[in-house]
Amino acid sequence: MSNSDTLKGQWKQIKGQLREQWGRLSDDEIEQIRGSSQNLIGKLQERYGLARDEAEAQFARFMRNISERANRS
Repeated sequence: MSNSDTLKGQWKQIKGQLREQWGRLSDDEIEQIRGSSQNLIGKLQERYGLARDEAEAQFARFMRNISERANRS
């Protein structure tokens, strides 16, 4: 399953973890993301001033951590 599919499929569970990871994102911004990896990456670029490749790398690490936690449970 790709990171994008995982984000969409587990959106309700992941939203809280997004808030913890990227505290500068407002609740409204998180709601606007709606499980879209591209929306999240764009918001990270805007809010944190990241280059696209760095935002994508942070997203990939975040999703890898989500997957690892799920596998340990």
